[in-house]
Amino acid sequence: MITLADARLYLCTDARKDRGDFESFLDQAFAGGVDIIQLRDKNLEAAEELELLEILRSAAERQGKLWAVNDRADLAQLSDSPVFHVGQRDLQIPGLRQLLPDVQAGLSCHNSDQVQAALHAAVDYFCVGPLWATPTKPGRAAVGLGLVEYAASMATEKPWFAIGGIDLGNLPQVLAAGARRVVVVRAITEAADPRRAAAELKAVLDEASKAADN
Repeated sequence: MITLADARLYLCTDARKDRGDFESFLDQAFAGGVDIIQLRDKNLEAAEELELLEILRSAAERQGKLWAVNDRADLAQLSDSPVFHVGQRDLQIPGLRQLLPDVQAGLSCHNSDQVQAALHAAVDYFCVGPLWATPTKPGRAAVGLGLVEYAASMATEKPWFAIGGIDLGNLPQVLAAGARRVVVVRAITEAADPRRAAAELKAVLDEASKAADN
């Protein structure tokens, strides 16, 4: 099983109801190199989401990868999710830890003050963004690469991911700004070949990681 510290490619996906290929999509994405998949779909009823999380769990366990629940602490608890992610306006960290003391928790950050808070909070990782405007977060202003540079300057051991409109074309810019881990959505969910799309992104991330180590 991959660890959070070793994870570099994190994918958020909806339930893919329009395509009806949720399970096969998960298998392809994981096989291509995705380390963590989070189900993020605001249009699901709780019972339906739990069913889909069981499919996600099975796909992740088949390939030794991680999976995540977004926002709903009750569903994270019921599904025994290894990773749970919240935004700034979701469940606050003290309450999160009271309900889910052992989950690997992540927090979205949109400015330098929130990054500073995340460094000292009881979370296991954080995300910075959105770097570019994205339809998955309508109304959320893009923060640009400056926040990536800021997070990189902290030289923290806590894993962090850049997020928001990242794809194969702009990934080199994100890496040049100091990120070594990214969250993507459309770069894989809208790809004709999800496995290939994931593999191409992972190859660039792997190359950057090797270069940083040398």
